[in-house]
Amino acid sequence: MVYGEHSKAQVSWAQIVSNDSRQSERSICSERQSGRNESMRRAMVTAVALPLSLPFPKPNTPLKPNLIPPPSPLPPPFSLSTSRLIFPKFRWLSSSTSALLTSPTPFLSPPPKNVVDFDVEPYLACSMPGKRLRVAVLLSGGVDSSVALRLLHAAGHECTAFYLKIWFQEDFKNFWSECPWDEDLKYARAVCDSIDVPLEVVHLSDEYWDNVVSYIINEYRCGRTPNPDVLCNTRIKFGAFLEAVQKMEFDYIASGHYAHVIHSAPDNPSGPSMLKLSRDMVKDQTYFLSHLSQSQLERLLFPLGCMQKDQVRTLATLMDLPNKDRKDSQGICFLGKVKFSEFVEMHIGEKEGVMLEAETGDYLGNHRGFWFYTIGQRQGLRLPGGPWYVVGKDTQHNVVFVSRKYFSLDKRRRTFRVGSLTWFSGFCPSNNEKIRCKVRHGPGFYDCSIKHEPSKDDKYDDCLEVHLNEDDQGLAAGQFAAFYHGDICLGSGIILDSCDAKTFPICSRALELAKLEDKSKLGKPVRIMNL
Repeated sequence: MVYGEHSKAQVSWAQIVSNDSRQSERSICSERQSGRNESMRRAMVTAVALPLSLPFPKPNTPLKPNLIPPPSPLPPPFSLSTSRLIFPKFRWLSSSTSALLTSPTPFLSPPPKNVVDFDVEPYLACSMPGKRLRVAVLLSGGVDSSVALRLLHAAGHECTAFYLKIWFQEDFKNFWSECPWDEDLKYARAVCDSIDVPLEVVHLSDEYWDNVVSYIINEYRCGRTPNPDVLCNTRIKFGAFLEAVQKMEFDYIASGHYAHVIHSAPDNPSGPSMLKLSRDMVKDQTYFLSHLSQSQLERLLFPLGCMQKDQVRTLATLMDLPNKDRKDSQGICFLGKVKFSEFVEMHIGEKEGVMLEAETGDYLGNHRGFWFYTIGQRQGLRLPGGPWYVVGKDTQHNVVFVSRKYFSLDKRRRTFRVGSLTWFSGFCPSNNEKIRCKVRHGPGFYDCSIKHEPSKDDKYDDCLEVHLNEDDQGLAAGQFAAFYHGDICLGSGIILDSCDAKTFPICSRALELAKLEDKSKLGKPVRIMNL
């Protein structure tokens, strides 16, 4: 199915009409195939008012007392700040492709709307119960976003679900055939049908290519390691999409992220919203949300921020969701089942280079291109006598330096620079202030101190020198460092480089050999002796 021209159609929100979404989709698909009637290529979005909250479906097995431990008490929800985002006019929005869902799918048939005998109120602490809000819910087809939708619906809010179709690369056949978006959409439709919530599909393929994928490709060409999930949140999910629904006057945008947003109190509507760690420290996703702006954060609602992952899974079973047993997605957000190496090879290509041992300069073998390798990488080096680790890269001469002593005691990585800083409060912590830091997604923190310094790169207005309280062996330029005060996320920035004087030593011979224009002078790779 080709959406190229349709996705670029210029649509204003004044043109939105109410119609049966499945019938409009079948019409749109028919017109695409025949090439008739250009006006029918414009998006048709169904505007349907929701009824009040419906009861949950009855579980298949009898409930046991205290099946889910109630979450710890949280502060009462606050009202939405009066400030709003100001975005340039959004270019296009398409209606739901529900024609894809017309084929029989027995395992996704909507469950009966039965009543269950468990109290859902203890799990609504992060869903702002007691208010009648209009909420746009990002629905991926996974368990987390589906439970988030059901909790918001149970809280009495008027919900509209949106599925973001962000990957559409027709010239890469593997992406088109392997991307699981059609299966995701079927699950999302089944979840919405079970409670009569409208589902719309928003095509953000061009935005995703321009703002995320192109950036990733350029960063890898420069030898850095970007984080696609952080970029997807800031530029797409809560960037382009938030802009797209600006005129629909939703009170909040919600998703299944594990994070907790504390909004300003009614007596201080101009106060900033704060991003707080979720109750589940392993699943916590504040790291991926740390580069949002305050104007984005104040529009967001995360119903799962007050819950543990096992509680979410149990609720999915009690609600009899069609995707209750579906596994969580893994890997980079836009690749689906496609291997990252295939993506890099397709868009950057291969260029043979040499691997040199960092301590001796010995020529050990060849590689496919420095952009396939990350500092600290162990897998995929194809060298005997390991383990071997990537410890450095000469991007100008396409050389990768490796060592078997990556985790040796003489290697120190606890000081680095950070640029492209974003702070939710608008203010950076003061010099030498004791805060906490994450340099990757996960439950681990470092205590750290920071020091302001002038930027050495015209690309960044301000920089921080960050000093960790202990060594980290995997700092990579291009990744994000997120900062915290207690359980409140302050903001984040992009790691520029390590400025510690005791980074992994690469001998002068290795550095000189890397500069050889004719690498054939290196002869044959040396025979590697097993340790």
